[in-house]
Amino acid sequence: MEAGAVSGILNTTLAVVFVWVGYKTARIVWKYTPYSYPNARIKAMEAKLLTEQRFNELAESRTLQNFVVSLEDTDYKDYLTDVSTYTVEEIERALERALAGTYELMIKILPKRVSPFFRFMLEEWDVRNIASVVKAKFAGEVAGDYVMDIGPMLPKVKAMAEAKTMEEILVILEGTPYEEPYQRLLLGEISLQEFETELYRMHYGKLLSYALSRKEDERVILEEFVRLKIDKTNILTVLRAKAAGMTAEEIRPLIIPGGSVKLDPLLHVDDLSMALAELDSTKYGKVIRDVREEVERDLSVLERALERHILERMNELNRFYPLSVAAPLSYILQRERELRKLRAIAKLIEDGVHPERIKELAGDVA
Repeated sequence: MEAGAVSGILNTTLAVVFVWVGYKTARIVWKYTPYSYPNARIKAMEAKLLTEQRFNELAESRTLQNFVVSLEDTDYKDYLTDVSTYTVEEIERALERALAGTYELMIKILPKRVSPFFRFMLEEWDVRNIASVVKAKFAGEVAGDYVMDIGPMLPKVKAMAEAKTMEEILVILEGTPYEEPYQRLLLGEISLQEFETELYRMHYGKLLSYALSRKEDERVILEEFVRLKIDKTNILTVLRAKAAGMTAEEIRPLIIPGGSVKLDPLLHVDDLSMALAELDSTKYGKVIRDVREEVERDLSVLERALERHILERMNELNRFYPLSVAAPLSYILQRERELRKLRAIAKLIEDGVHPERIKELAGDVA
């Protein structure tokens, strides 16, 4: 072979190698660099999460005023400054605003290609609020007592709670995704339970669709997160329905599509105990076995166990993919767990429960 030909082949090979190295480098930069700053900031925020020792100190507060004062050196300080009457309701609203602030921070600091997912997650609070307000209205209760101070539609939700008639709520929901299912509810085409399911079906459908539109690590993590959340909701729905003696035909419309567990075998068993036995062969078998005896008496035990399982799974993914969306998801779940414990402690203090008993009960909350 002539020297010129050899030189040409070498030049072409080198060019291909440089292009390949440049492409791979660009891919790595695109994947990981946008997460460097936000995940470092989240790591610092994780270090400020309340420890068990701090929860025990809060349980010793004796009064709600002391409880609020004890939180003045935490990230809740700015949200608690307006608390003046020191009621549980006022404190809960301040804590919910703090959680909303956490979501808004994630939307602000995370890469633009993934931040909309956290905006969609925030909409779950709209779904909870709308379902709670409508159920309260149907039951003739004070709807405002069920509104949580979080969610992009909070002003509309508060207006719904103040509405004089059910038709007025329809006007408030006009132009939103929730108008159509509410209209069907008013026309008697669906039940109140089916209305709530429809809201969650729309919400999880939006989250799953977004997750599936992502690429590589982001898709893997977001998809697993959404399917875990759907599984948790469906499993609890089926078990509660079984405990209430509902038939497979009555339960099926309440299932949310998109989960990873086949629920059909559960629908045809006779009772709660048999449904739990069916779940033993699924990937949630270990989670359920650990709390099986308690679950048969109190299904909220399983709800907490499943929430812990989702958090542990996000923590695992965070270790595998430290520069990824797993870190903010894990932080949001930890923050929600912290909020549940704070709300529980505040309520128990108001009820005059002894500090030692508060420590025991608050430990069971999450």
